[in-house]
Amino acid sequence: MKDVAEAAGVGLGTVSRVFANQGSVSASTRARVEAAAEQLDYRPSALGRGLKSQRTNNIGLVVADISNNFYGEFAEGVLAQAKTMGMHVIVCASGENEASEREYIEVLIEQRVEGIVAFPTGTNADSWRLAQKLGIPVVFADRTVAGLNFPTVLVDNAAGSRRLTEYLLALGHRRIGYLGGPLGLTTASEREKGFYQAHTEHGLQVIPQMVVRGRFTRDTAYASALRLLDASPRPTALVAANNVLGEAALAAIHDHGLQVPEDISMVMFDDVPWARLIRPAMTVIAQPAWQMGQAAARTVVTPAADQPRSQVVPTEMIIRGSARPWHEPRPAGAGRSAGRRSS
Repeated sequence: MKDVAEAAGVGLGTVSRVFANQGSVSASTRARVEAAAEQLDYRPSALGRGLKSQRTNNIGLVVADISNNFYGEFAEGVLAQAKTMGMHVIVCASGENEASEREYIEVLIEQRVEGIVAFPTGTNADSWRLAQKLGIPVVFADRTVAGLNFPTVLVDNAAGSRRLTEYLLALGHRRIGYLGGPLGLTTASEREKGFYQAHTEHGLQVIPQMVVRGRFTRDTAYASALRLLDASPRPTALVAANNVLGEAALAAIHDHGLQVPEDISMVMFDDVPWARLIRPAMTVIAQPAWQMGQAAARTVVTPAADQPRSQVVPTEMIIRGSARPWHEPRPAGAGRSAGRRSS
């Protein structure tokens, strides 16, 4: 506040009145104070003067969708680690919306959190740079943002998606549909990359109409799944790039009067409770979300000089009963129809 007062050529009390919105301040003086604050990247804080020598003991966590089980497990990991360090967590959900993300970054800056763990939307690079400039460590989880060299906690998304696709190819499927996310998110682009890599390594080409992209959110996932199932000919197998897309794909499959795996095989990125409870249970790539949250929380409070730049945690493929070998039906009158063996 003293720096702002000097830059604006006013007293400390005037700066206080401007940001408390109390007392009498002329419009020209208010504009001068606000311009000085903007130039100095000043944000008012409830802790007041002397904050530089104090601690808030708060960590900010920005997830995409709190109703998604993956983010819930990740948050649990952050909360558990924060508790061991005597810290609290402020949880925000951006809904994959860049404006909401930008607003939450601003709120966390004003709260003077001691670090932010985030699943970034891929935009708002200037806002993230501002947080870093103001001395707030930032750790990105599951994703990166072009131009920002922040510490990250990631899984090998391309390898996981490639393994799912290779499994279906090994079962004889050649018309494999892919339900993915927006390529602006590194999570989505890396998983789609793995889908293409598996085809290339088997000397095969991806059928363009078999790839449908949408947001990693429920409001568009079902429509995206319908587009894929309405393709002619329909895919014989399907890869869903996360559990929200997988849930939507299952709903669309059932609404088409189809069964998994009798009519269409399906595999998915993410292991969530419903994937184990449905019959047949879903073949998945499991991410250690809880452990990722722990690692991110530890990293964000680690001194910058000691922070690892990137941590890649392993995934696990869990084979269940949602995919089976594919045999092209025999032409009518060619004898008994080809049987399908259960995987």
